[in-house]
Amino acid sequence: MSKAVLVKNEHLHGSYYRAVFDAPEVADGAYAGQFVHLRIDQRNDTMLRRPFSINNAENGQITILYKVVGKGTANLAALPAGTECDMLGACGKGFSTPAADVIPVAVCGGYGAAATFMLTRHAKQRGVLLLGARSKEDLLLTDEYAAAGFDVRIATDDGSVGTKGRVTDLIAPLLAENPGKKFCFYACGPHPMLMALAKLLKAQNLDGELSIDQIMCCGVGACFGCVVKLNDHSRPGEWMYARSCADGPVFKLADVYVE
Repeated sequence: MSKAVLVKNEHLHGSYYRAVFDAPEVADGAYAGQFVHLRIDQRNDTMLRRPFSINNAENGQITILYKVVGKGTANLAALPAGTECDMLGACGKGFSTPAADVIPVAVCGGYGAAATFMLTRHAKQRGVLLLGARSKEDLLLTDEYAAAGFDVRIATDDGSVGTKGRVTDLIAPLLAENPGKKFCFYACGPHPMLMALAKLLKAQNLDGELSIDQIMCCGVGACFGCVVKLNDHSRPGEWMYARSCADGPVFKLADVYVE
């Protein structure tokens, strides 16, 4: 547990914000897919911490992206620079470093793109970002991924940017354009998107890792409030529970249970 000082809290567009904290103890050693558990203020009606994917960690600072969806994030959006917050992290198990012989593909829904961004530092080959969103108002980090050398491809539900459809619609053209290439898929986004992606990748014997989280309470694996289903390899066809905060939130595709 560390004291983190809010350096910047900027409005991006719509309901989306970026916050930067001075938190050297947390930033040191943090990697893609991990999260911080943040106590936003000391009021009793928001006493539970909020988990946020680590968007970036460098120079002793932690960057998160967030969307205002309720009281906790609304309180966070109102905090001025200089505010001291209670930060737990870096928490959970993140994404593995892409192997040198694979093309890393980040498959993200909305602000799920924040969780995979630090993979851009470690990719030995030029990576790809497949980003899905409801509309252009929900697109984030496209310029940052492009600046890092990733090929950015977009799908929106309303067709306002890129392909009209789901982010999974972008996978078939990518594979068709790159016959014989070896890919590894790294995903973060809404649960239905992740399950659809898992089915697609498994059907084509492709490799990947998925960040599957649930609503968290403790964030350290004690309360079992954020469990997800994984394959029980000791009983083929059966499943078992795993804690997304401690055993994940990132899981190997082969371990993800798909109904």
